[in-house]
Amino acid sequence: MNRINQLFQEKQSGILSIYFCAGDPTPDSTLPTLQALQAAGIDLVEIGVPFSDPMADGPTIQSASTRSLRGGMNLRKLFEQLQHVRPAIHIPLILMGYLNVFYQYGFEHFCQSCQECGIDGAIIPDLPFDVYLKDYKPIADRYGLNIIMLITPETEEERIRLIDRHTNGFIYEVSTNATTGAQQSYDEQTLAYFKRIHDMQLRNPTLIGFGVSNRATLQAAQRYAAGAIVGSKFVKLAEQVSSPEQAIAHLLEELKK
Repeated sequence: MNRINQLFQEKQSGILSIYFCAGDPTPDSTLPTLQALQAAGIDLVEIGVPFSDPMADGPTIQSASTRSLRGGMNLRKLFEQLQHVRPAIHIPLILMGYLNVFYQYGFEHFCQSCQECGIDGAIIPDLPFDVYLKDYKPIADRYGLNIIMLITPETEEERIRLIDRHTNGFIYEVSTNATTGAQQSYDEQTLAYFKRIHDMQLRNPTLIGFGVSNRATLQAAQRYAAGAIVGSKFVKLAEQVSSPEQAIAHLLEELKK
């Protein structure tokens, strides 16, 4: 069974997923970061694949992507780093990146490399759902790779239910139509959106991302979804401290405040 599906079978609430950009803050920090996150009890990790034009990301992740590219990171090098992470890393791993990177690598080649490295899923923010169904889903299914789709406050119910019907793992519930970045709290309109999705009783669980950075935003996400995704806050901490162990320790402390 895919590790993502297994995780949500065993744990229905309180899930915490962390995003970091591969190759940041140093070119060889990918494996140490995975080890630190697993040791800290993180449930799921999203490994960002750096891209020169990360349009869905805010300044923190854009800067991380730039540093990573300047350090020589690319998808091929990332797969080389991930080649021997299993079975030392047993938590689910997802690659998050933009379609052009995977297209240039060759999508079937990408799925095959994921299978060989033990990658469980992929998030491709700029992959249109209709194109995914027609051209990408059959290939991903062949290699057991869950393609995780995003929904936003503007996504219509019919489209959400279509995504729910044709994907596996979880649905990435984006809290805002803006780019990524830490927030202090969610407004009433956002909370109403969370409740609306929760009340749809979807087949797939949801994780809420974009803006989770403290106790208030974490609790709001965990109230209405299976858990939360933290990205920008961890990326910023990883840049500021000397080790991924310190970064995740600081983050978990921040999430209690």
